[in-house]
Amino acid sequence: MDWEHRATALADQVTDPDSRWLAPVAHVPRHELVPRWWDVDDAGRWSLRDGPSDPEAWAEAVYADRSLVTRVGALHADRAQLGDQPEGLPTSSATLPSLVVRMLRHGRLGDGLDLLDLGTGAGGLTAYACHRLGDRCVTSLDIDPYLVRAAGARLASLGHHPRMLTVDATEHVPGAYDRVVSTVALTPGPQLRPVLAALRPGGRIATTLARTCLIVTGWKDRNGDVIGRVERDMAGFMLTRSGADYPPALTALFTLARTADGDETTTGRYPVVDVANAWELRSMLEITTPGVELAYETDGTNSPARTAYLVHPDGSWARASAEGTTDPPEVHQAGPQRLWTAVERIRDRLNTEGGLPLLGARVRMAPDGRCHLSRGQWQATMGARR
Repeated sequence: MDWEHRATALADQVTDPDSRWLAPVAHVPRHELVPRWWDVDDAGRWSLRDGPSDPEAWAEAVYADRSLVTRVGALHADRAQLGDQPEGLPTSSATLPSLVVRMLRHGRLGDGLDLLDLGTGAGGLTAYACHRLGDRCVTSLDIDPYLVRAAGARLASLGHHPRMLTVDATEHVPGAYDRVVSTVALTPGPQLRPVLAALRPGGRIATTLARTCLIVTGWKDRNGDVIGRVERDMAGFMLTRSGADYPPALTALFTLARTADGDETTTGRYPVVDVANAWELRSMLEITTPGVELAYETDGTNSPARTAYLVHPDGSWARASAEGTTDPPEVHQAGPQRLWTAVERIRDRLNTEGGLPLLGARVRMAPDGRCHLSRGQWQATMGARR
């Protein structure tokens, strides 16, 4: 495989000509880190892709600026058989290189600084960081023993030997670090506490917050607070896990939301939107109504029917459906919270003020893991005490 030419082209695409990350991207053989991955087939099912059996498709996939899903549910592509069709959510991936570079830049890395790469995955960020900083400055951590073992072996074959840890970062993070760059979304509150504790005073963190697309960065002060901001940049990362897979989805509640009339039927004010892919809307929903899970369906081509579903662990659910793209939806809701009403409140604010007070907001991450956001007169806190 002529990977050097492809890697150079990828580096030119995802970095600036004077970037310190151009050389790492150009010199890391990404295909060695991702020999197998999962794609979605025409029927919407997960389909295994084996790189060595189709070198041209392998090269095109891994040297494109795209994420490659390597694990679905508890089944890693390395361990799958052709014909396997796992069910569930993606639980690990090789993050698209442009986003890896953006997160590294947000981390403000420098020579001699100790970096914690939180979320080893396929090892791409670790490889770039080792090339730029040197192996002794890089620690890569993941909860999955196989991910850490496989990435460690593949990195070693490339001549890199960073410190590799298999740890549940929601419980404990060994060591102390000048920089933390996370490519998994961290949950504010008690689960964030160990990560913040591992950051040295004067150190910097760059991460996203769970169920949002907000990239937050900050510097740790002498009191233990991390003071920073929500970057004017966004990203979507998988949630941190505390086990082999995510907790079961609220399947029964989604089934109810698809069929039941609910306690309340109204006409919505705004067209149906795919909340999960409306990143600012989804982020504000997590701040105002944390824990909501989402689904979205379309049916038809000329004037597609669109339906959005929202469910919450407290038993609340909502269904908003409309025939056309601009028609007001019929809304069914039930449970202690009115979830579609919460979405419409956010859209009211967006229409009234012309934007949401998220990007550029000030952030204070307290030692207890709670995240306090503010911008102008707006304030919010994410994460419960324990």
